[in-house]
Amino acid sequence: MAQIFRPRSNTIVRAGLAAIVLLIGASGWVVYAVYWSPWTTRDMTPISQPVPFSHKHHVYGLGLDCRFCHTTVEKSAFAGMPPTETCMTCHSQVWKDAPMLAPVRDSLATGEPLRWNRVNRTPDFVFFDHSVHVNRGIGCVTCHGQLDQMPLTWKSHTLYMKWCLNCHRDPGKYIRPRDEVFNLNWVATNQLALGKKLVADYQVHTEQLTDCSMCHR
Repeated sequence: MAQIFRPRSNTIVRAGLAAIVLLIGASGWVVYAVYWSPWTTRDMTPISQPVPFSHKHHVYGLGLDCRFCHTTVEKSAFAGMPPTETCMTCHSQVWKDAPMLAPVRDSLATGEPLRWNRVNRTPDFVFFDHSVHVNRGIGCVTCHGQLDQMPLTWKSHTLYMKWCLNCHRDPGKYIRPRDEVFNLNWVATNQLALGKKLVADYQVHTEQLTDCSMCHR
């Protein structure tokens, strides 16, 4: 009886199986890379707005405090967006005829609020409270990045659960004095020692921070 398979057939089969395994592994790596890439997370991507607001100009250039616009950040889950009247406090005198500020002037005239596009958004099944984090010494820059260097605002982090848990598992690495929360350029001289002290002072119950019900309610 003639031989059906040639001797090299085993080698071909082994090579084919190895190629399949490599293809599956490579496909998994591609999916993982895409999932964490800015293409999916949209971090580091400026978001289009009705008015091209520059944090770099207003915060770094003019020295405005975060709370000048985000008035409820210390007492509410939502940081708050400035009403048109807040913008016009300055822009009724400064750049009052600038074409790019026409939507602001129209908003004041019609009473129709500006429709800002959210930059940082968590899923509906995630509860996030700004006031809790601010009053426990988590600085704006920790989550929002170096806003004072953003000519247009973008998301600085993925906001995936893995990223949030990095802080919840060890908040001492990130916590700062409350009076430095809005200082975007504050740096601790000894974060580990300071963080340990502030975790105790601010009564941060670290054993509860990784409980699912803290964020998923």
